[in-house]
Amino acid sequence: MPVATPDKSLSLIAPGAQVVVRDEEWLVRAIAQTPADGMRVRCVGTSTLVRDTEATFLTKLDNITPLRPEETKLTADDSPQFRASRLYLEAVLRKTPVPANQTGLALADRHLLDRLDFQRRAAHKAIAGLRPRLLIADAVGLGKTLEVGLILAELIRRGRGDKILVVTPRHILEQFQHELWTRFAIPLVRLDSDGIARVRREIPANRNPFSYYRRAIISIDTLKNAGRYRHHLEGIHWDAVVIDECHNLVNRGTLNNQLARVLAPRTEALLLTSATPHNGDPESFAELIRLLDPTAIADPTSIESADIDHLYVRRHKAHDEVAAEVRADWADRLEPKPLLIEASDAENAMFTELADTWIHPTSGMAPTSGKGRSLFPWTLFKAALSSHRALGETITARRNTLAKRETVDQASGAENTKAEDAALERLGELNAAIDDHSASKLTALIEQLREIGVGPRSNTRVVVFSERIATLDWLAATVPKALKLKDKDVRVLHGGMADVKQMDVISEFGLAESGVKMLLTGDMASEGVNLHRQCHHLIHFDLPWSLITIEQRNGRIDRYGQHRAPDVRALLLNPDHPHLHGDVRIFTKLLQREDEAHRAFGESSSLLGVHTEALEEEAVMASLQAGVDPDLAIPAEPQNDFDLMAVLSGATGTQAVPVHRPPSLFESDSAFVDEALRQAFDDADTTMGLRRDPGDETFLSLVPPKDLIARMRALPRSYLAEQRVAERLKLTGNETLANAQLVKARESTDSGWPDVGFLAPLHPFGDWLVDKVLATVGRNEAPIIVADVDEPVFCVQGMYSNGRGHPQLVEWMAVTEHLGTPVIADLFEVLERANVDADMANPGTPIDVEVLQDQLGDVIEQVRNELQVRRDLYEAELAETLAAPQERLRAWEVRSEQLAMDLVEHRRAQRVRGIDGVRSDTTRLIESMHTQGDPLIRVLAVMVGPSYR
Repeated sequence: MPVATPDKSLSLIAPGAQVVVRDEEWLVRAIAQTPADGMRVRCVGTSTLVRDTEATFLTKLDNITPLRPEETKLTADDSPQFRASRLYLEAVLRKTPVPANQTGLALADRHLLDRLDFQRRAAHKAIAGLRPRLLIADAVGLGKTLEVGLILAELIRRGRGDKILVVTPRHILEQFQHELWTRFAIPLVRLDSDGIARVRREIPANRNPFSYYRRAIISIDTLKNAGRYRHHLEGIHWDAVVIDECHNLVNRGTLNNQLARVLAPRTEALLLTSATPHNGDPESFAELIRLLDPTAIADPTSIESADIDHLYVRRHKAHDEVAAEVRADWADRLEPKPLLIEASDAENAMFTELADTWIHPTSGMAPTSGKGRSLFPWTLFKAALSSHRALGETITARRNTLAKRETVDQASGAENTKAEDAALERLGELNAAIDDHSASKLTALIEQLREIGVGPRSNTRVVVFSERIATLDWLAATVPKALKLKDKDVRVLHGGMADVKQMDVISEFGLAESGVKMLLTGDMASEGVNLHRQCHHLIHFDLPWSLITIEQRNGRIDRYGQHRAPDVRALLLNPDHPHLHGDVRIFTKLLQREDEAHRAFGESSSLLGVHTEALEEEAVMASLQAGVDPDLAIPAEPQNDFDLMAVLSGATGTQAVPVHRPPSLFESDSAFVDEALRQAFDDADTTMGLRRDPGDETFLSLVPPKDLIARMRALPRSYLAEQRVAERLKLTGNETLANAQLVKARESTDSGWPDVGFLAPLHPFGDWLVDKVLATVGRNEAPIIVADVDEPVFCVQGMYSNGRGHPQLVEWMAVTEHLGTPVIADLFEVLERANVDADMANPGTPIDVEVLQDQLGDVIEQVRNELQVRRDLYEAELAETLAAPQERLRAWEVRSEQLAMDLVEHRRAQRVRGIDGVRSDTTRLIESMHTQGDPLIRVLAVMVGPSYR
């Protein structure tokens, strides 16, 4: 029968604390509340039998015994300059999570990215909320991935990011993983198709893969398989879940929506990202917002900015908060060039047949039959505007469908089917007469590519978009020959490729010396992919009938970090049939309106008022059918109030971003690393083959020990393999040099991973070194330091956690006695006045430890009393903070109950049960934010004066 941890001990278990479990000593690395098994306590072993072993214990299944502060053993420190004591204090500082009462960003300026306040404000907004739940809806190119990275880094530093799941489209898995590792030192295990296969080999078949990997990134296509993964997901509670391109979640009943509904209630932090966060339907938008906060929107027909302000961030390039910061590193795009290409005789013959028989039939009715008959002519038209190869494929597929239909049901509709097949045959014959020489757009594309400088001796790169795979394959077979390019100079990318291949192509195009000059891609690359690093030319070989897709395509090269003016061109085939001239003008207007809206509003998705690619295409198709004037078909202003709200709300202001700088006893991370290595290893230079660089005092090159290699298994596998990290790890704390290494990696031919990594605060190497230092201190021991003090000073840490296991209040106190009266001061001010630093000397003075030991009980009592006072002050401030979510809950209840009254009886009862559930869950959430239980108190050290005996 398992023995649970006594309730009185729970408050004493915190990151950095020493505990005894199963008669072995452990160092607590992280804690988290579980739904049913108490606290999950992740530890690393410090005693001989379990040293460096990682283990996780549950407080309801194990007796986890924290070491009592009154029983702390005081020991003299005989290390030079009291190095062991200073390192121990610093290690505790670094291991202690930043508490919830500190909402300033703790790591904002310690990552490998530009300091952009608009990105940091999004991170602060997430951290300062009731829970970190945010919809990041910034326009294309502003760096939503980096905002996610900033938030996740802050959560990890706060002890609230132990278990992280990132869900993205499959083609950007590696890109997302690369950004989070190289810039923030956050490792994510990539579960692509290769990764899933590896999981099956490495863990037992009955093991939950999401409990095995603490931080993972997986594609939404893989994860939405509810039958395969849902039971695994339902058994896990996450600290943070990120869902990229979240507009794919809004439709109830879809697998994507089901996935979101499984994850949302099982995570503390939820970050959703999308440049197009709604589809124009308030109910769908409310569905997305309710994933973040069920009490935000009671009535979707009446959404106010105030309802979602705490959950929503939306800015664009021209926004007041953004423009000044991005101007220098985001070149303005050139005016787009819609190029009208006169059709050849063969193409005009085909388009005449297409117009007279299918698009604008002279008979009054197109020869279509069966399901979707009204839309199929426009499918033919879109295919024809792409290429004759795409049209040929569409005709063949349709005729095959008709043949199957005729075989299955010859009794009815056979005459219509035969008529349609005959019309398709005529169209196909005319289309077959078009060859590479009479395909006007192919000739025009080659001319445009030559004009912008694409060629065998040029480094100029271009992205060519087409909606149809048949067109891409045709271009890949013809264009390189015309430009005398080699096979290695051209890559094709589309959704029919395996996810690993997609990521390889994207990565290769981003490397300066890879030699890839042209990327032929479908619209799967129009979301989330960064193609701007080595490229500023984009050609729409065929233009999508959607402003959203045009904007997403253009955003691949038109984004922050683009230093050359983006050059966007579109090839528009212009048949000589009079009924098609207006149609072509609408497509031209699409390109122009997207550009106008991009400059005025920062985005164009609100112009048609529907907000999904499919609905925009339907709206354009309806305008084509009705012969609407292009200026009316594609309006210049947003169409309704809801759209306007989505465009204009989500601001975060222009105020300075609050920053919290955790104290440190070392002047730099590099200084801490140097001393920690000397303390943890007798001869680090020999043991780990340590090398340094005279030109960079922060540089380290070392052969990682086995326990460090074990921790690095979570790093990206491609990074580990390419840079042979297990053989030699290279790090620098110099941001300028680290950035140069990242740029150099992009300039390489075979890898985007930097040779020298950035030693960011969250890097596993730093975490490993901190644990090494903490392990050098014995069980429940605290060192004695001789410093510039008149009376003994007890250095104590006090911490209160809330009902969710998160540190809420952390106090660092120096306790002494002056004229018989206890005095409690700020620990770090006292340490500075006492000159506790690398220049202090250790005289080796004998100290009467017993006298100090006898004072511990009184010191702990004084600290407890002081902590209670500070807790009361904090709770008063917290009550004010929690007033807003409580009021929001009350307002939501009132409005929801009013709306329920209008429903029929059985639906009213169902709605009331739902209201009761949300009320109960939200009330528990708010109550759990209060501090609970007794404080954790730790005696860290004692300072005595030089004359103390």
